[in-house]
Amino acid sequence: MVSSISGLQPSTIKSKKLGFGGGCHWCTEAVFQALKGVSKVEQGYISSTNKNDSFSEAVIVHFDYTRIPLEVLIEIHLLTHKSTSNHSFRNTYRSAIYYLEDGIVEDLEHIINELQPEFDNSIITKILPFKEFKPSREQIQNYYKKNPNKPFCEKYISPKLELLKDKFQKHTL
Repeated sequence: MVSSISGLQPSTIKSKKLGFGGGCHWCTEAVFQALKGVSKVEQGYISSTNKNDSFSEAVIVHFDYTRIPLEVLIEIHLLTHKSTSNHSFRNTYRSAIYYLEDGIVEDLEHIINELQPEFDNSIITKILPFKEFKPSREQIQNYYKKNPNKPFCEKYISPKLELLKDKFQKHTL
């Protein structure tokens, strides 16, 4: 687990919302819904700017940084999707952290750099400005909560939730 960033005070982190994209938004949604300090997860599609202006599956996470540190959120995100793989579906599943306020970019970069030694390959996750969000259809929101026994959930989501329980027990519900 990443150590605490020296000098980083909660008052320097103005955003209590971040976007996360990487894998299927059903998986990403379930992972963040399982955490203490996360008050809301919006599942859908996020666009950024320039060459990342197409919509990609992602979630917006509303969190209380006094209950779950930013470092922990980032580490969980990097460990629960293929954050080092530039596979052929990256347009649909962009590996990204979307910021809503400029003041957090350096903190995000620092955290990712601090976590890099835990990975065998280079982290490809991009730090991108948030531009727009489109929610998923109502019938697929809260997918894991509604369908925990479906084959997709058992194969892809349940192992990620087990990882959370094993490695981040004090942060899981």
